[in-house]
Amino acid sequence: MQTLETPSPDHVAAHVAGKAGRITLIRADALNALSHEMCLVIKEILLAWRENLQVEVIMIDAEGSKAFCAGGDIRFLYEAGINGEHGRVRKFWRDEYRLNQMLADYPKPIVSFMQGITMGGGVGLGCHVPYRVVGLTSQIALPECSIGLVPDVGSSAILAQAPRGAGRFLSLTGHRMDAADALFAGFADHCIPEADWPALKELIAQTGDPAVIQTYARELETSYLAGNITEIEQVFSGGRLQDIFAALEVSGSDFAGQAAKMMRRASPLSLACALGILGQLPAGSSVAQALRLEFRFVHRCISESDFLNAVQAAVIDKTGAPEWRQWPQEHAGMMLSDLGS
Repeated sequence: MQTLETPSPDHVAAHVAGKAGRITLIRADALNALSHEMCLVIKEILLAWRENLQVEVIMIDAEGSKAFCAGGDIRFLYEAGINGEHGRVRKFWRDEYRLNQMLADYPKPIVSFMQGITMGGGVGLGCHVPYRVVGLTSQIALPECSIGLVPDVGSSAILAQAPRGAGRFLSLTGHRMDAADALFAGFADHCIPEADWPALKELIAQTGDPAVIQTYARELETSYLAGNITEIEQVFSGGRLQDIFAALEVSGSDFAGQAAKMMRRASPLSLACALGILGQLPAGSSVAQALRLEFRFVHRCISESDFLNAVQAAVIDKTGAPEWRQWPQEHAGMMLSDLGS
């Protein structure tokens, strides 16, 4: 098959083969974490392929078996933040969010292949496209509240549409979804064993038709989320953060105990803001609406949230969760207030 190489930096490879353009993350030693440069390069590739008549479909995948993309480059954001370079931090998020929006609006079909770990920025890269493939190793999660952020990259739009309170549960606990959970919650469309991916990619490139995915798709058993959805709905569908904690305590089930444990590891401010964002996004909200709300938080997060302390403890010093600051009750509302012009 003919291959036309497209120049790209070390962490992103791109080429056109047959009727498909293929973008591959090649930063496996860092679990394909998404840097600012990678966001900009992927955006330029997508812009070029939008006008390329040979490209009928696009595939986004990643090297290595451990991860599709473990998230954004947290260490870069931390280092820029402690150096007072707030503008660099905001530019990273602004450019990443623009890429998320481009993927959601792209005029040609895009297929993502999300093996292993897909978190944070990986969700923004792989979960807004129309054809989302997971495998038997897939683990998708939004653990941002545990590092003083909120689920972002437009993920709030998907969380808002998840059934029966599952979106709130995922947002507040950071629960890792396997393939069955991801299908149930709306973060994936098809489960295909990773061993079948090379043949499927070849077929997509030959035909230019992503509908051939159905040929390989596998039915899965009931997911963890589906099996606990009644309790999830009872506990997470409504009320304030303190009401959710109270309901978990009253329940006393193993599920409730694990959920409460995961939430206690997170920043109370982040939990309140994540809940506030979902409260402003009814089912059917767009990625653009979610990104606007999420950006209000990340625009302020360096100086007005627990982010830097959390990354210092969890990533830099590796001492575990920090002692969360006791912000004024009205602070969550301020973090989500309109940025103005």
